[in-house]
Amino acid sequence: MKHRKHDQAPFESETGTAEGKPDETVTAAGEAPNEAKPADEAAEHAEPQGETAEPADEAKGGQPEENAEPKPEEKKEEEDLRTQYLRLAADFQNFRKRTEKEKGDIYARANESLMTDLLPVLDDFERALAVKDEAAKGVQDGVRMIVDKYVAALKKHGLFEIEALGAEFDPNFHHAVQTCPAENGNEGKVAAVLQKGYLLNGKVIRPAMVIVAE
Repeated sequence: MKHRKHDQAPFESETGTAEGKPDETVTAAGEAPNEAKPADEAAEHAEPQGETAEPADEAKGGQPEENAEPKPEEKKEEEDLRTQYLRLAADFQNFRKRTEKEKGDIYARANESLMTDLLPVLDDFERALAVKDEAAKGVQDGVRMIVDKYVAALKKHGLFEIEALGAEFDPNFHHAVQTCPAENGNEGKVAAVLQKGYLLNGKVIRPAMVIVAE
């Protein structure tokens, strides 16, 4: 029995020592986190620096790709697109000019049929004024004023008389219906005008009916 009590004493001391140790470890464990916090914070502050450095590395690595020369296939495709663009631009300019010219011609000759119908009326007025009658002189003066206003209004719309008397015969503007002997070196010229011819905005709408000297 004495030996058993003696054996228990060291056991109790060991357990007491073991029971004391956790207290020391708790204290050590409690102190250790406080000492480790600065290291963790430093690590946290150090991580963003590594992250911010990565884009710089990526930017440095991307510069050679941007400055790299294009491939031959890309150059050829770019040249083809540029040529196609220039052709389309030229075609559009030609189309626009042609359309404007056609539109201008339509506006300029829109009244051609109307002017052609008014010309016989003008011819009648001029025949009336060509009559020599002293008794009707006052009437002719009034008619002449009307004719002048009438002709001025037609000129505003592009109608002009073809110069024929004494001019060189031109089949583009003159319609020869008769010939006569030449006098005073007027061969090949218009000796008389039977009916006046007219231009509408540069286009012949009625050639002059003339007598040509031969």
